Order: sequence, then structure tokens, then C-alpha cells
Amino acid sequence: MSVSLLGGWFPVVLDVVAVGALVAAVGWRDRRWRQRVPWLAGVAALVTLVAAYPGAKVVGLTDPLPFVVWLWFGVGVGALVVLGVGWRSARWWRRGAAVVAAGLAGLVCANGINQFVGYYPTIDSAVNDWTNAPLPGQVSMSGLAHAAGTTKMPAVGRLVAVNIPATYSHFKHRQELVYLPPIWFHGAHRPALPVVELVGGERGGPGDWVRLGNAVQVSDAYAHRHHGYAPILVFVDATDRFDNDTECVNGPRGNSADHLDQDIPRYVEKTFGASTDPRQWAVAGFSMGGTCSIDLVVEHPDVFDHFVDISGDLAPYTTTPAASLHDLYGGDVALEKANEALLVMRAHGKYHGVNGLFLTSTAELRHQHEAEELSEAGAKVGIWSRVEISPGTHVWQFAAPAFASAYPWLANQLVLPQHEGSHTKPA
Repeated sequence: MSVSLLGGWFPVVLDVVAVGALVAAVGWRDRRWRQRVPWLAGVAALVTLVAAYPGAKVVGLTDPLPFVVWLWFGVGVGALVVLGVGWRSARWWRRGAAVVAAGLAGLVCANGINQFVGYYPTIDSAVNDWTNAPLPGQVSMSGLAHAAGTTKMPAVGRLVAVNIPATYSHFKHRQELVYLPPIWFHGAHRPALPVVELVGGERGGPGDWVRLGNAVQVSDAYAHRHHGYAPILVFVDATDRFDNDTECVNGPRGNSADHLDQDIPRYVEKTFGASTDPRQWAVAGFSMGGTCSIDLVVEHPDVFDHFVDISGDLAPYTTTPAASLHDLYGGDVALEKANEALLVMRAHGKYHGVNGLFLTSTAELRHQHEAEELSEAGAKVGIWSRVEISPGTHVWQFAAPAFASAYPWLANQLVLPQHEGSHTKPA
């Protein structure tokens, strides 16, 4: 189950078996059949072409997919065409081979998309997500109560599933997750810990930063080096479902911003005794979540003072400027402008104590330019930031190590000097 879906032997075996099944399904047969084969291939190619261009936009696929994905889509279509047209002349095993070829081609096509975005690194990560299996180390709220207040500090933190009331936002959302570091469980009087909200991409869920971003392992490693101390991490749901790209704004797709900057802070402060000081609150995110991180901080510096923007956009965006205005804001231009970081910073004026990092990969030229633009605009209004470019592409396999490299810096920003806060800066 730990077999890689992103490389190694398994994807290659799928490719070979799928091609073999298609060859067996087509076969040599008689002369009339052989004359039909080029026409069947042409039909499959035409269907694939239609699916790749107007069809992809209709179903909301805006990012161009690799050629190999459409190639395998065409193989699957071809297998179905062969099955339908050649049904009467085919033996039972050829029909079976066509079904197998279509199924395997669909699987290879799906995994090609997975390899492109890096969403499921292994078979077990995919199965666990599909079956809603508990994440490693996850406990319930009742289980959390038994672990709190121990005299001996645990070696690692705990991940607890929470149902945060949408009291202020009325935003429909899925179950979210909170990571509590080892120090939270130690002793009867726990410190008011800082908090980082972690936002994933437009298509995903609250568990992505745990499964794909390795955020829990990164935090546990940091806590191990700092006597159990680390920030509380909140793995938020900013979208409600897989196909609801909110870009963390309030609009027709729900009041996502209100959920992130009102519901969650109040719940975490009350339930887990977290700090109420905005200097000890941060937002970090990848892709859509990166866009959210800078937007939430510049729009709500009274809630968040720090951000880590990994491969985010210049402003909230769906498919086109016109579609973004309609989808995110219901055509309200004033609301759109109120959620564009450049305009918000310009209107706000001087910020105090706000800072962050922009992390992009070498393959993301547009994101690099946009990060520089945002950083320069922030500097004019007192926001310190740095743009860091590392090898990689726009996938979780880049975001995870990028976050790990930024984590010590972020944790350091969240700790107040001893005379101001309730805990001492870690060594």
C-alpha cells in the first residue's frame, strides 16, 4: 500500500498492461475489421480533441494538463469504441480485454493528473482519503481530554478533529483539524500558544496539509528541538467541497473569509486557550491557500500579523477576470477591489508588525513576478517580506519542503518577548 503513484515500477506496469489489453482487444481479425481500425482511431482522436479543449473548460479544468493525460484518455475512448463497434465480431476474451483496456486507461489517465499535481504520493494515501480514514495520530475531543494535564510531556503532539460552529460566517464546511504541540499537554497551566491557520489548494480538503504537506511531522520535529514548544496548527476548510473555489473571500460561494478570520480564531482561543494577540496569529497556504494567506493578513491585521504565501496568485482568481468577478463576487466590483491585496494595502496605509514570506518554485515564472510585486507593494506600507525561489513546480512535493524551510522563521515571529507575552522565546 506504500507503493508510489508518482514514479517507480507501478505506473510503468499500469502503462504496459493497458497497452497490452488494448492490442488484444483490437486484434488482427479479418480484412474488413482491419480496414475499420484507422477510422476507429480517428473517432477516438476526435472525441479526445473535443474533450481537451471546449470540454475541459465546461467541467472547470482551467490549467492545461500534460499531453500524456489526454493520450491515455484517447486510449480509453478507443477501447470503448472498439468494444462497441467490434462487439458482434469479437470473441468473449476480446470483449473482456477491451473492458480491461478502458478501465486501465482511465486509471492511468487519472494517475497522470495525480502525477501532474502530486496529490496522492502512494496507494495508501489515496485509499485513506477515499475511505475517510483517520489521519495518523488523530484523536477525538474525548480522547484529547484524557491526554491533557499530564506530568510527563508527550514526545509528539496530537491531531484532533473538530466541528467548528459557523456562528459568524454561516459558512458550510467540513470537519477541520487542530494540531496541539506537546507543551499543550504538559502540566495544569498551559501557555496561551500562538496559532497558524493552514489553507490548502482550491481542490482538496482540511487534511491535505497533514497528508501531503507533512505539517505535523515538521511541527513535531520543531517541538522536539524546543522543549515541546510549537504553535497550534489549524487545518482549515476554506471551500466546503472539492469543486467550490472560494479563494477565501465572502461571496456567492459562501462567507469563507468570515469563517477563517472570525469563527476559527474565536473557537480556537476559547477551546484550546490559544493567544488572542494578532502578533501570535499567522496564515500559511499553498496555491489558492497562498493567495488567501496574504489577503487575510493585509485585510485583517487585527487578527493575523504573519503569512507564508506558497505559490499564491496576485489576487483571488478562478478562470478569467470576468468569471472571477461573477463567481467570487456576484458582479460586485467594489467587493472585488476590497479583496485585492495590492489595492487593500494601498488603501490601508502603514502597517505595524506585519511580515511574511513568498515562496515560489523555479518553474513558476508568473508567480515569481507576482510575489515580487506584492513584496514591493508591502514594503511601501511597512510590511516586511522576502521572496524565496527554490527548485520545483506547482505541486505539493514543492510546497511541503518549502513550508518546512519556512517553519522555523514563522515560529520565531509568533513568539513575543518575555516581558510582553506569556512564554519564553525558545532556544
